[in-house]
Amino acid sequence: MQYEILYGNAFSALECELERGESVKAESDAMVSMSGTLDIEGSMDGNVLGGLARKFLAGEKFFFQTIRASRGAGKVLLAPSSLGGIIDVALDGSYHLRVQKNGFLAATSGIAVNTTMQNLMQGFFSREGFFVLDVSGRGTVFLSSFGAIHAINLSAGEQVVVDNGHLVAWPDYMDYKIEKASGGWVSSLISGEALVCRFTGPGVVLIQTRKPEAFTQWIQSLLPVSNNRN
Repeated sequence: MQYEILYGNAFSALECELERGESVKAESDAMVSMSGTLDIEGSMDGNVLGGLARKFLAGEKFFFQTIRASRGAGKVLLAPSSLGGIIDVALDGSYHLRVQKNGFLAATSGIAVNTTMQNLMQGFFSREGFFVLDVSGRGTVFLSSFGAIHAINLSAGEQVVVDNGHLVAWPDYMDYKIEKASGGWVSSLISGEALVCRFTGPGVVLIQTRKPEAFTQWIQSLLPVSNNRN
């Protein structure tokens, strides 16, 4: 399948060119437009329990959509629901990819999307919750973010500290620890960071340059204050 990521890191879209018989799987409602030779259908990518787990445990949508070139070659344009970038990650089957909520956009055939549980500390204190997406198989997965996606490539033993609201994806062979942003709780809280994630290489951590919580707070600060006096 040929594809191209369009329009930079603010209003990104993914254009896939399918040959007859090829298909691409995407999150529900991702299709913007498609050639008349293509067909679209809803699917769960597994059993009902898998769909329920994605919906209620990982915060994802219950269904996927599959766009298939069943009647001839054609193009489909896909876009995520949030403002931000799209990145392509090639999986060779040797590891699984952990993906944040709302991070999955689309994938080629051969890629499976499930859920997996984090450990107790990660579940309680990371903004991802106890369950994250588990992406595996052989093919290409397309991830979306809020803001641009930045890759941090760590060599063996190298560490990086990430605000957990900026996490997008990381390989399953990389573990991370939740810790205070600085030495004391007061200092950590007033720094605005509180708890952070410490990753140790080797591996690649994908992060987003913006986070929804901070953007929501900024929007709220611009709204007029209600002066209802009842």
